[in-house]
Amino acid sequence: MGEKTVIRFMEVDDLDQVMEVEHNAFTTPWSRGAFLNELTTNQFAYYLVAEVDERIVGYNGVWVIIDEAHITNIAVHSDFRRQGIGELLLEGAIKLAKELGAKKLTLEVRVSNYAAQSMYKKKGFQNGGIRKNYYTDNQEDAQIMWVKLNGK
Repeated sequence: MGEKTVIRFMEVDDLDQVMEVEHNAFTTPWSRGAFLNELTTNQFAYYLVAEVDERIVGYNGVWVIIDEAHITNIAVHSDFRRQGIGELLLEGAIKLAKELGAKKLTLEVRVSNYAAQSMYKKKGFQNGGIRKNYYTDNQEDAQIMWVKLNGK
């Protein structure tokens, strides 16, 4: 392989490539406008991208409101999965949330997405309940997961 993955803040100019990842990763993708709103209007939103050879192959978003952070989404293009990129993005979100003063970080994940749940558990996330019929495409439940963030 040899390619180095770079994690950096998402910019508006990244949206064409972000939308490619979004449509590859999700059956009900967010719109370009939703991402644009997150980047330009939502004062609580921070988005990171993962680049390999200057190609955006993944991204994630985190909202930080006072002392609580919430991962809104995390996606890696199917051609680049199982290479640790999701984990790098998650580590970036955890670091960012800590730097911004969050004391805990939460997210929702499909109850059927064992690979993602395993990655989250590896980073210290614990199960915190179920959101019934959370996903609009198939009414699948979401597992709520959270982790306490200690120190900076």
